[in-house]
Amino acid sequence: MKIIFDTLGADKTASEIIKGGLQANEELGITPLFIGNKEEIETELEKLSIDKDKFEIIDAKETITNMEDPALAIRRKKSSSIVVGMNLLKDKKADAFISAGSTGAILAGGTFLVGRIDGVKRAFLPTNIPNLKGLTVLLDSGANMDVPAENLLQFAKVGSAYAKTLGIDNPRVGLINVGAEEEKGNAQTKSAHQLLKEARLNFIGNVEARDLAMGVCDVAVCDGFVGNVILKNTEGNAIFFLKAMETMLSKLQLDELSAQKIQGGLKEFSKKLSYEEHGGTILLGLKEIIVKAHGSSSARAIKNAAKQALKFHEQGLIKKIEDELGGNK
Repeated sequence: MKIIFDTLGADKTASEIIKGGLQANEELGITPLFIGNKEEIETELEKLSIDKDKFEIIDAKETITNMEDPALAIRRKKSSSIVVGMNLLKDKKADAFISAGSTGAILAGGTFLVGRIDGVKRAFLPTNIPNLKGLTVLLDSGANMDVPAENLLQFAKVGSAYAKTLGIDNPRVGLINVGAEEEKGNAQTKSAHQLLKEARLNFIGNVEARDLAMGVCDVAVCDGFVGNVILKNTEGNAIFFLKAMETMLSKLQLDELSAQKIQGGLKEFSKKLSYEEHGGTILLGLKEIIVKAHGSSSARAIKNAAKQALKFHEQGLIKKIEDELGGNK
């Protein structure tokens, strides 16, 4: 499998992206295609004394920053790493694209250059939120701030197909709302509720955000504004919990063995929430596998993003989404 690693636009230097791609080669057997400033990439690789047969370099010196208008930058910066990389992906020169750069530019590039799956109106971002029973796929988690009810139905269909690749059979779909009763909500959620009821999905009705941690549903559907608020609140609550536990434990007089066991448990809990472990999130609804990594990704996070891309490739995620949309009207 070949994966394009975008070395430009991330918060950290290109060296972390390159190291992550090389780790993916070593541990996963992936062939990395590093795209960016060729001279800079070559300099970093020379420091590591890596066999040149293990990677490819694609020269693309322009960077699209978070400060630029994404759609405008995609049209104007033809030599940017995102544009060149997306075109290579579209032309089947690689099997996946990973970038820690501008989310807006990656979304725009994926939409306009790679293209959406037939029938998909908007690409969107899922986030896997841990719960007491496993995980809940929250979508959209930030790509689309304002969407009509029809888009929420599509999110649910695509999200169900995605959840199945995570090993969830017959995913339970819930609609994020201010109450569980059917008549609750605004015009958007009321219309979406009716559409979801009529679709061939395992729709369980409205769910409240507070119940996601209990595992009431496998797929939680909302627009990107609501989803991002839920995501950021979940992250904040997790940080608060870990800090509060550390403060409490520091006041207790525990023996060394007990302290080690508790610290080990907290470490495992924090791993469930760490972007370093998850690697990134796939842009759903596009014709190819595109993974958005965190802007501050380390080499480990990039390697784990590649691990995600490999899993989606092997499981035929794109085909499953196409089948779900084709057979679930």
